[in-house]
Amino acid sequence: MRFTLTVTTLFVAAFGLLTGPDCLAQSSKAALDKPIPRGAKVFIAPVEGGFENYLAAGLQKKQVPVVVVGKREMAEYEMSGVAESEKAGWAKMLFMGTTASKEQAGIKVMNIQTQEVVFAYAVHKSNSARGKQSAAEACAKHLKEKIESK
Repeated sequence: MRFTLTVTTLFVAAFGLLTGPDCLAQSSKAALDKPIPRGAKVFIAPVEGGFENYLAAGLQKKQVPVVVVGKREMAEYEMSGVAESEKAGWAKMLFMGTTASKEQAGIKVMNIQTQEVVFAYAVHKSNSARGKQSAAEACAKHLKEKIESK
């Protein structure tokens, strides 16, 4: 329970969702309905623990139709996120014979010009064999679905 509360608090703080609920509901819905064009230039902001590298690899593996750029000034959109891992304890490894970790991650994609969040996704993998890679690929897969749905 404490772990879930901590991660929820982390996502709320990281994504700046501490504004009024009515304002957030109206502005978020309108912004989240806006399409992200194919070929959009995306800058991936650094994430503690190097999760941005997993995101870049996930975008490539899932063939998300965006161009990842190395400088924010060159981008139309900025992707930021949070990630948290909990490695398997000795009991899980001994009794269940697995080293799978728990992964929590969330991303948001913001239009740099308008400062609107146009995509947000959070993932929880309770038994992840590939750790951060699996969480990043889930984020990439859902971003691809967003881009291709419009």
